[in-house]
Amino acid sequence: MYKVGVIGDKDSVLGFKAIGFDVFPVQDAKEAVALVHELGKGDYAVLYVTEQIAERIALTMAEYRDKRFPAIIPIPGVLGNLGIGMGGVKKCVEKAVGADILFRD
Repeated sequence: MYKVGVIGDKDSVLGFKAIGFDVFPVQDAKEAVALVHELGKGDYAVLYVTEQIAERIALTMAEYRDKRFPAIIPIPGVLGNLGIGMGGVKKCVEKAVGADILFRD
């Protein structure tokens, strides 16, 4: 059975424990990179990463983009939405369709 993990600052990730996700509070990008690599070897199908951490570990996340598992998905943290997750969706749609059909900006 595959697992779901959430990586980010403590205040952003603790609530996910209530719905059964494994939570991994981190303090900096170095810790997050090591954790992503460690969890990437295990049974994790999905790793949610707060956008504040995701923007600092973009290269590490890119290493997993073409791999089956884990899918690494940026989510907003308690500090707000940086638009990283939606930007990724926009790029994928543009690549698949050949045009920006979502935002048209």
